[in-house]
Amino acid sequence: MKELPIIQPNEHIDFASYVQQFKALADEKRLIIMNILTRNGKTCVCDLEVEVNLPQSKLSYHLKILYKAGFIHKETKGTWSYYWINEDVVNSILSEDLCCLFRPN
Repeated sequence: MKELPIIQPNEHIDFASYVQQFKALADEKRLIIMNILTRNGKTCVCDLEVEVNLPQSKLSYHLKILYKAGFIHKETKGTWSYYWINEDVVNSILSEDLCCLFRPN
């Protein structure tokens, strides 16, 4: 079993990256996109557009936010972009390390 980190009361913690990540997740459409990418793996934006039922401009907006927050990878082949989940970032935001910052000892 993984040992949980001990956070000292006077230890400074930089929450800036968490703020950006939680803001990115605070939208139902982006959560739907994340779920689709989790189920389907690497997916063409053209397929996402149909599955999410969003115009290309709005889908691109949501993908940009998820990408900037580090939740997804992007690869461009010709005129199409392909997206997939960044498992390391998703696992870190769901990790015991983060939850322990908000649990009393």
